[in-house]
Amino acid sequence: MVAKTKPKSTAKSKSTTARSRNATPRSKKSRGSGKQLVVVESPAKARTVGQILGNKYVVAASQGHVRDLPKSKIGVEVENDFEPSYVIMRDKRSILKDLKQAGDRASSIYLATDPDREGEAISWHLQQAAQWDQRPDPPKRVVFHEITKQAVEEAFEHPREIDMQLVNAQQARRIVDRLVGYQISPLLWRRVQRGLSAGRVQSVALRMVVDREREIEAFVPVESWTLEAQLHKEGDPVDRNHVFTGVLHSEKDSRKRLNIANEDEARGYEAELKDASYAVADVRKRQVRQRPAAPFTTSTLQQEAGRKLRLTPRRTMMVAQELYEGLPIGSGDSVGLVTYMRTDSVQVASSAVQETREYISGKYGKAYIPDKPRTFSTRTKAAQEAHEAIRPTSTMRTPDSLKQYLSQTQLRVYRLIWERMVASQMADARSEATTVDIDSICQSSGKVYIFRSTGSVLVFPGFRAVYMESQDDTDDDSTQALPALAEEETLACEKLEALQHFTKPPPRFTEATLIKAMEEKGIGRPSTYAPTVGTLLDRHYVAKEQNRLVPTVLGATVTELLLQFFTDVMDLDFTAKMEEELDEVSRGEREWVPMLDEFYHPFQKALEKAEETMPRTKIEEETDEVCDDCGLPMVIKTGKFGRFMACTGFPDCRNTKPILNRTGVNCPRCGGDLVERRARGGRRPFYGCSRYPECDFLVNQRPIPTPCPECSGLMVQRSRSLAACTNCDWSEPVAEQAQEQVPVGG
Repeated sequence: MVAKTKPKSTAKSKSTTARSRNATPRSKKSRGSGKQLVVVESPAKARTVGQILGNKYVVAASQGHVRDLPKSKIGVEVENDFEPSYVIMRDKRSILKDLKQAGDRASSIYLATDPDREGEAISWHLQQAAQWDQRPDPPKRVVFHEITKQAVEEAFEHPREIDMQLVNAQQARRIVDRLVGYQISPLLWRRVQRGLSAGRVQSVALRMVVDREREIEAFVPVESWTLEAQLHKEGDPVDRNHVFTGVLHSEKDSRKRLNIANEDEARGYEAELKDASYAVADVRKRQVRQRPAAPFTTSTLQQEAGRKLRLTPRRTMMVAQELYEGLPIGSGDSVGLVTYMRTDSVQVASSAVQETREYISGKYGKAYIPDKPRTFSTRTKAAQEAHEAIRPTSTMRTPDSLKQYLSQTQLRVYRLIWERMVASQMADARSEATTVDIDSICQSSGKVYIFRSTGSVLVFPGFRAVYMESQDDTDDDSTQALPALAEEETLACEKLEALQHFTKPPPRFTEATLIKAMEEKGIGRPSTYAPTVGTLLDRHYVAKEQNRLVPTVLGATVTELLLQFFTDVMDLDFTAKMEEELDEVSRGEREWVPMLDEFYHPFQKALEKAEETMPRTKIEEETDEVCDDCGLPMVIKTGKFGRFMACTGFPDCRNTKPILNRTGVNCPRCGGDLVERRARGGRRPFYGCSRYPECDFLVNQRPIPTPCPECSGLMVQRSRSLAACTNCDWSEPVAEQAQEQVPVGG
């Protein structure tokens, strides 16, 4: 259980002895004389580590945690210093039995789980559950951040004991999350509907999505106008290579920026400048340097994979873990291709930096290497543990050299990580930014106005020869190419146009931008970002519309209730402060019991008040549909398997219907609508006829409205960039487009 001793102490207390109800009698066997046992989490990792260590070791996988708090109850004795009651997980009993038997036969045991708090806790739980701490030679803990021969062998040369500071930090997090989730969730079941959940990080992340939606709803756009002139040098042809844009900036005498508020003002300037003459007044150039981005952290990898590859955070982490744990390449041996993928550090080992600089020098030349290796500072307040950034285990292992061994998605993620690392050690990109002021002389009034034009020319690509970071929610503000211009040079105006603009509301979050905001506000940690966002979607608290997160009625209602009755739990600053306190526990700067005590008693009072006063709330969305059985209106409800339509005559009428998302494509068999469907609990959609069961036509890829140009058959989108016919062999590249889904009756 939770250790109350100093780190690495051998003192025994009731926290560290067998208080688990499933504790087994102490083994009477002496230390085995067989091979050395190494325990990791996953079979893939076990395979890679086993190949590195050789036949003197047996490498086995625990497949994650072997014990946890019970599912049937809170499992925390609040009055007994928050003592947890751990149980062996039902599906891990046979695994634990096999591991214990392997441990009895082994001459020594090494615990080589992941190098973070969760990995430390898995090792400690395994040691406790198997009672390996009672051996004359307790297991040793080995830690490596990449699964390469050098890193693994070095880790085994420097084993250590389990770090109880990290374990206690993980336990404290697990306990506080259990206290929140297992006491608020049942309350929501009773007052709102069954199947709801609340969580310390999850509920705050949901609040961020709901708050953003409220900002958008309350936003009042402000009108503004600009006057733009399409200009070119006299004598030049009028085409895209010679015409550039100048924007009305100010009156020459006052130099005060003109803010055109409405159409009347804009039309007035347009009329006044209709027959104006134009000449270059001033040309200013300056050198602009752009530094590369740091290597990836968990958060920035999830963001960039979302922007560039359209991968969800959950999928990104699954693929990154596959690359970390090792894949067979070349000779068939498994090799770890990237470093540990849960990190908030941007530090990189000096050996990796040196290898990267050597690669850049050989591939691009010395002009592309800065004089000194680049270093980056971590943006987060308290980066956890001594991790590195996410990088390739060898820069010399280029993406092209691995193309034949990796799946398409694995290769795309590896390429992203590899390019980011290489670019991070390259020279700055250099551009020449040009600003041109143009005098516009009115023929009628004699007034002189200034039009301003800006452009940029890339002088030296530097790191941009390899990689350029994407941006979130920005308009395309790429600067235009300007011709060579000299002062007093006359220009011709091809077109003068007044354009209307409106300020825009803040954009809805994507999964990537929500994770970015969580990181900036200190909500959650690298290991929790992807699961948190995934839970919001799984619980139907938010929905995706054109890749944006929109709170559902259910999500907004739950947020309002929690904000009313659990102010601290829903407060962003309070949640961030708790994350900092958990970090302090991991560093041995704070005791976990007083920290939990400080949180729990105010929380308990809020819970008691909510039990007494939280109102019963019915969540239903009106539709235009009527019940086929009784004719009463139908409403949209949310259940265990998602949203569905139900008759308002319940319980007298129990008719329900699925909510069908139209694709806008007709069924090729009967002419009905093809709609998106999902199997119960299924994540991937399929597309079937709305007239089912009369028509059972279905396809697994999204249908495309345009028929096949060869045979007029049904076209489907096979990938982001490829459309194919279901009736013949025709295929063609397509641009990825968001397709609107219209709920039937919604």
